[in-house]
Amino acid sequence: MPPSAILAKYARRVAASGSLLCVGLDCALERIPERFRGEPQPQLAFNRFIIEQTHSFVSAYKPNMAFYEARGADGLRELALTLDHLRTHHPDIVTICDAKRGDNRTTNQAYATAIFDQLGFDSVTLQPYMGRAVLEPFLARHDKGCIVLCRTSNPGDAELQELSVRCEGGEHKPLWRVVAERVRDHWNERGNCMLVVGATVPAVLREVRALAPDLPILAPGIGEQGGDVELATRAGVDASGGGLFLSASRSVIFSADPAREACALRDAINSFR
Repeated sequence: MPPSAILAKYARRVAASGSLLCVGLDCALERIPERFRGEPQPQLAFNRFIIEQTHSFVSAYKPNMAFYEARGADGLRELALTLDHLRTHHPDIVTICDAKRGDNRTTNQAYATAIFDQLGFDSVTLQPYMGRAVLEPFLARHDKGCIVLCRTSNPGDAELQELSVRCEGGEHKPLWRVVAERVRDHWNERGNCMLVVGATVPAVLREVRALAPDLPILAPGIGEQGGDVELATRAGVDASGGGLFLSASRSVIFSADPAREACALRDAINSFR
């Protein structure tokens, strides 16, 4: 299957930047430096600063919707303007909407319109719990990326994701493995699916890479969540040394020197590719 438009864009960006780093634009207003909080559009001003500091070292930016929705119309407007800024000045960098959507089909159609058409994101994180049929409004967008939660990096992630599931033939598998195989075998008909596997669980990351050698993986959890860069990189890259977004947010954007931190992470990741 030829790569979809979004996977081709990702491959071009990795080749051009030499980077597998994704930076999360998770700019909680209370953590933004004071000099930005005094701006008329504080989140936009902060995001532009982070982008200016780090764009040479990243393959993707990943705003988390929660930090913008929390400010209502002002936050959503500044998120939209951030996306406009990226399209204008850095159109080759992949944008990921960290929203973890996954409702009924009619609602997902509205979500897909909002995220892809109104805001203009390249891709979105999705939760698989309601099954493939309800995700079709996202999956049908062959020009966009559908990044499905598989094994996450949060405290308590194993409560459901490690549950043993009885499959056809009587075999038992952890739920995350069932998700990975479903996405690989049934959901990726348009070649636009990816998986979320936490950098904090490198053993699982290695297993998922073996199960799905051709699916790109978003691996959050390096930085403040404590994921090991070497273990995650070696476990998650594909045969070409790519196919992986390693994501850091707070450790980069709230550091004293975001450019230096992003550069150091990029170089560390590359040393283990």
